[in-house]
Amino acid sequence: MDSNNNLLAVDDLHTSVADRDDVDILRGVSLSIKPGEVHALMGPNGSGKSTLASTIAGSPEYQVDRGRITYKQQDITDMAPDERARQGIFLSFQYPTAIPGVTLVNLIREAIKARTGEDISARDFIAELKATLEQLKMTEDFARRYVNDGFSGGEKKRAEILQLGMLKPELAILDETDSGLDIDALRTVAEGVNTLRNPKMGILLITHYERILNYIEPDFVHILVRGKIVASGDFSLAKRIEAEGYDPLLNELNLHEEVTA
Repeated sequence: MDSNNNLLAVDDLHTSVADRDDVDILRGVSLSIKPGEVHALMGPNGSGKSTLASTIAGSPEYQVDRGRITYKQQDITDMAPDERARQGIFLSFQYPTAIPGVTLVNLIREAIKARTGEDISARDFIAELKATLEQLKMTEDFARRYVNDGFSGGEKKRAEILQLGMLKPELAILDETDSGLDIDALRTVAEGVNTLRNPKMGILLITHYERILNYIEPDFVHILVRGKIVASGDFSLAKRIEAEGYDPLLNELNLHEEVTA
């Protein structure tokens, strides 16, 4: 398949902290995702995984110093984050914020309105919500709770999976969806992602550990080290990291000094 089939293409991306171009984080990342593909991004702490996710989503916290981001054949490097969301880019947060007084139902309905520019009828919205809740094996009571208010770690991630199911993005960036989850919550969240996985949606799954990949098997695995993708492969690469840690791979690539510097 040629590059015209890419849903997302990140080309030689160099990123620094906004207003601090002396703090380089991404140092030449190139990555492409086609519809239906699941790409796992792994790497040591501080390697730039969440920075890449935020930069693709358009966070003003980071500035692009070089390179570009193309989404559906359109250069979105300078596009505002809300416009990227309207174009179908979804970012789940590592630490979702609580919004007391705002129910999940209201948040999702407003998010759909913001994305489509149309006010969905109450009847159509409720029908879609019920169908999605049933698909994800969630209750209506869960959807009527205040956003992340008093939620456990697993409930926060389930709330984001519900938003993913309702918004139907074409690119889903899941930033450490497994963070802080016990094995039961992890399995539940992974089942939700697998249920929503489809041939039209590309997924970038960012994780520290191989364990979530036992439930959401990726098509490709990439290792990010100090702002560069240093290795790519299939699921066996993640299994190697889980079994050996990063050191053997980094030593093999003569990169260990870069990580420990």
